[in-house]
Amino acid sequence: MRAPAPAVVSDPRERRLLVWELVAVFAVSLGMSGVRALVRFVGLLTAPQALNAQTSTVLGSFAPQRPWLDLALQLVSIASGLAPVLLVAYLLARGGESLRTLGVDGRRPGRDLLGGLGLAALIGGCGLALYLGSRAAGFNTNVAASTLPDTWWAVPVSVLAAAQNGLLEEVLVAGYLLHRLAQLGVRPVPSLAVSALLRGSYHLYQGLGGFVGNVAMGLVLGWVYRRWGRAMPLVVAHTAIDVVAFVGYAALVGRVGWLPA
Repeated sequence: MRAPAPAVVSDPRERRLLVWELVAVFAVSLGMSGVRALVRFVGLLTAPQALNAQTSTVLGSFAPQRPWLDLALQLVSIASGLAPVLLVAYLLARGGESLRTLGVDGRRPGRDLLGGLGLAALIGGCGLALYLGSRAAGFNTNVAASTLPDTWWAVPVSVLAAAQNGLLEEVLVAGYLLHRLAQLGVRPVPSLAVSALLRGSYHLYQGLGGFVGNVAMGLVLGWVYRRWGRAMPLVVAHTAIDVVAFVGYAALVGRVGWLPA
């Protein structure tokens, strides 16, 4: 059953405010991340090394050889990464809505968990195959999912970072963006395209494979959000994918031949 679409805002002033709200939210969050990733992508293309001879790190150390300082900086980074979610919650509340409007709540824990894990299995497997194929073809960098030091807090921080990524991206790029675009009367197909291209843009630092893979992921998750009207299964799926990537990479790199070191 398809979730009901939100009512279209017809007042011209309210529509202008919604447009500026979208611009402001993404200018201080994932939209600016997309701009930075584009600049880094240009740097990758203009470097003397081939694309697949370069490395992009997703979760790395902030203070090598200083584990307690590194831990503090990791926690600060995770907290700051959740600030845009807090901003979105505030803006929704100002309009009489809430994160529950986007389906970010605990009303259906079992269904959200099962649906999210199913999505993670589907997207994660396809994503890994696309990454290995695009890197072999020279279209992607070697993605080091996690280069955290071998210390007691590496796995807990990896899980927290994965949860932060899941909340930030799925609340903003799936739930909030698609909700606001629907309120502005943007049709479903263009809305999904905008959401997916934005998701792909801030993964450009990984190369063309990272961009294409995340655009495809965005189309799937955006369609699921419009279908279910809930971002929580998407948060679960994204978190699970990143936990496997961060913890699995650290455990397997250098030990299996199919995972580039």
